Amino acid sequence: MSTLRLADSAAAADLGGYLARLLRYDRRAVVRIRAEGSVLGTFGHPPFGEAASGVITLRASELAEPATVDATVSAGQLLDAIADDASVVPPASVTGPGWAGLLPPRTGWARVAELGVLDLAHEVAAGVAEFRARTEPGMARADLDRIAAGIWTRPMAGRLPLRAAHAAQSFGFLGPPDAAARVEVLRAGAWLRLEARYGSVSVRREGAPGLLFTR
Repeated sequence: MSTLRLADSAAAADLGGYLARLLRYDRRAVVRIRAEGSVLGTFGHPPFGEAASGVITLRASELAEPATVDATVSAGQLLDAIADDASVVPPASVTGPGWAGLLPPRTGWARVAELGVLDLAHEVAAGVAEFRARTEPGMARADLDRIAAGIWTRPMAGRLPLRAAHAAQSFGFLGPPDAAARVEVLRAGAWLRLEARYGSVSVRREGAPGLLFTR
């Protein structure tokens, strides 16, 4: 693949940080990278079981020059490919999991709600605490999944499920605690999206037909 040139060292560091977080949760993680112009989108799926069902994370990176790329690659190899001069030679494509072929749309989003970052953090902390209180070592996987599903599917403003806030916080998209910081909830067809300062999280509604990533 052709070399991609990120806008600057800060853009390279941000992308590297996102990939490092994903790899911390799953050393075999893959990402889908797509660019049509001056922005590179790197999509991932958090391996959090029921806490991430239908969730896709996105880190957008500004490019120094327009590029065209669409590939599913190893997250580890992509991280290793980020050079000191902020250039990236994408690694060879791999066979991706199902989520990589079912991405949220690029356009058609409408704003439906706004939430405070601190409120989201409190909701996530409460959800984690409840899960720990209701589970114990040795519980059957089916019981753990049932409890997790009951917690993380709870709707917030705009019917956004709590699992989206959990993923956003886990990947650092919400940024540092700030009483004034806000995030937006957007909707497009079968999808809801949490748009935060450092990235976005999209969730496909259960039972709804998926939409491919389009212009």
